[in-house]
Amino acid sequence: MLITELGVWSSPEARSLVEQRDPGGLIRLGRRHRGWRQTDLGSRIGCSASTVSRLEGSRRIADMRLLRAAASAVGLPSALLAAACGFDTGAAHTRTRVTADVPRDAEEDPMRRRTLLAAAGTAMPASLLLAVDDALADTPAPSGSKVPTDARLARARRLFEAGQHAVLLRELPGLLGDAHNAARSRSDLDHARLSACYTLATQALVKIGRYDRARITADRATTYASLSGSPLAAAAAARELAVVLRHQDQTATAQRLVLRAAADVEATGLTTEAQASAYTQLLCTTSYTAARAGDRGQALDMISEARQAARRLPASPPADRLFRISPHAVDLYAVGVHWALGDAGAALEAGRGLRAELFPTAERKSRMHTDLARAWWQWGKPEQTAQELLAALRVSPGEVRDRPAIREIVTALGSRHPRTSGVRELTRAVAH
Repeated sequence: MLITELGVWSSPEARSLVEQRDPGGLIRLGRRHRGWRQTDLGSRIGCSASTVSRLEGSRRIADMRLLRAAASAVGLPSALLAAACGFDTGAAHTRTRVTADVPRDAEEDPMRRRTLLAAAGTAMPASLLLAVDDALADTPAPSGSKVPTDARLARARRLFEAGQHAVLLRELPGLLGDAHNAARSRSDLDHARLSACYTLATQALVKIGRYDRARITADRATTYASLSGSPLAAAAAARELAVVLRHQDQTATAQRLVLRAAADVEATGLTTEAQASAYTQLLCTTSYTAARAGDRGQALDMISEARQAARRLPASPPADRLFRISPHAVDLYAVGVHWALGDAGAALEAGRGLRAELFPTAERKSRMHTDLARAWWQWGKPEQTAQELLAALRVSPGEVRDRPAIREIVTALGSRHPRTSGVRELTRAVAH
């Protein structure tokens, strides 16, 4: 039976389903290969035939635990499931070949399973993403940690700012579980904290290119921000949802959302630095979103308005501020805006006065280098591109290794300019 099972998972149909990101289709393929009806599979995993039908017919992951149970029942290898769920960035034929050489019992061994998933070419360990998926499918239990939620959230933010995305993803389920447990108080403050946890989760998932899951966390951040009644929590959640929508090519909706959020913050009177920071950040997001949509007029108007709004902000924002934006950060946004408009020269001019020491976190320092690298690459300058990416790598390896768009530039450098100084080091770092 093992040989024939391996055959079905290495078949053209299986490869096609992986490429289509259709885990339900793989479950259907495995069930039919075993000669089972939907009722037969349902009885093995404790659900009805209609539930199996919905599971097989949908490409959206509604219940990760049920999906994993069904995969186990039909003999679907874990790495193939991870690939179909979008957890794997390697080629489909490579993933299939790797899983086909591993006996079924190795799939169930946790250590072998982690090794298998790593061998399949994941940029981020698939086990971490599966754990996050579980946390989104079913609210995780409290971790039992004695550390206050505020302190844990602050630590999680520091991990994000340091580019330690894998460590952050590992800690997210426990943090969400504890924040949900605290929010049982139904207090505004606890709802705001829960919203902030989902906002941070969205930022991390966007950073590594997992936009479907980021849409879920952004929606939840918005819901709990609304319950909290905090305009700043609502602004933070709206901004992250707009970022996700932009990545999903819904720029018009993203723009409406962030403009409405900016208007709501402006309605507070902008009497505090925290409110002014939120307003400035939303203007920057509006500008960049407009640039990505090709709306040059609005993009340039909004970044100009953001510069004006930033004049009252300190050069070094407090570490605990929700929107840690400064005049220098607005200049960095201008680099991205001009790059998005296709004007590399203007982008580099906007970034001419920027230096890493002007930014408080490794994430922002590295982002300065990667944004300049994108502009140099757009201008056709591989040497300068490589040097900026090397600088980013030395500040925060995760900003180069984990971001899909930056990995693509490194891959292109390695393919087209392998002898350029620094390219081999970059290629090794991304392949690690």
